[in-house]
Amino acid sequence: MGSQIESLVKMVKEREGKGSVKAKVLSFVSGKGGVGKTGITTSLAYILANHFKKRVLLLDCDIGLGNVHLLLGLSPEKSLKSVLQGAPIEGVIQRAFNYDVVLGFSGLEALEELEALEAANLVMQIERVMSSYDYVILDNGAGINRYTVGFSRAAATTYVVTTPEPTALTDAYAFIKSLFKLYGYSSFKVVVNMVKDREEGFRTFERLKASTVKFLGVEPKLAGTVPYSERFKEALKRRKPLCALYPNEPYCVEIKRIAQLETGELLPEDGGGFVKRLLKFLFQGD
Repeated sequence: MGSQIESLVKMVKEREGKGSVKAKVLSFVSGKGGVGKTGITTSLAYILANHFKKRVLLLDCDIGLGNVHLLLGLSPEKSLKSVLQGAPIEGVIQRAFNYDVVLGFSGLEALEELEALEAANLVMQIERVMSSYDYVILDNGAGINRYTVGFSRAAATTYVVTTPEPTALTDAYAFIKSLFKLYGYSSFKVVVNMVKDREEGFRTFERLKASTVKFLGVEPKLAGTVPYSERFKEALKRRKPLCALYPNEPYCVEIKRIAQLETGELLPEDGGGFVKRLLKFLFQGD
């Protein structure tokens, strides 16, 4: 896996330098499970595709524990497992809510089955289809493993999703530390999810940032502070994106802000009013 990822990183960086790769690869990680990372990735993909009119590919890279299909109402029969076993990626791409999805898969019968999966084939196929998209979003599994580290290294930006809980913050710091210490990677943005209010989100980010700056010399950027939504349960039951059902939900408004900052573009329906609110969001408390 190491040499395969080295090849992917080198290939992507070279093509980025030449301007021959159109897609921007965004890797989403979390130090621990239960922080709402998959809700963030599926919502961001929906916003980018439907509000910013971007061509988006979402890959559920949670090897053995994928659950994107539950949020989007897709059939789990076509999944990343087939690609890892040699099938062409085009055959497992599914369409959902105006963007493309490659599902992960749940369950492995034995450790040997995981070790036999051919990561090199996946790496090559992701690279091959990148030119068809504006954004490739990687929804990685929780924790630190060879896949999350490898895919994040090849990404233009790694979004670290955390919550105000101390354990979530500790694990988020551990991921940043590992990727920086091992490979010198430092392109991190932080999403603080499940906050009671924006101030709690800012305080949480500042605690994480203080540690990374003091002990690593790494200064991550704040991507957004996302409030918890009670309506997620209804969206999951209906197997539709929350932001498709309730576009004005505070959760979705924050996801739009994250997309705005990522793309550097304005939403046509928001115009100047959105700019004013965005500036207030960015400089609040200064």
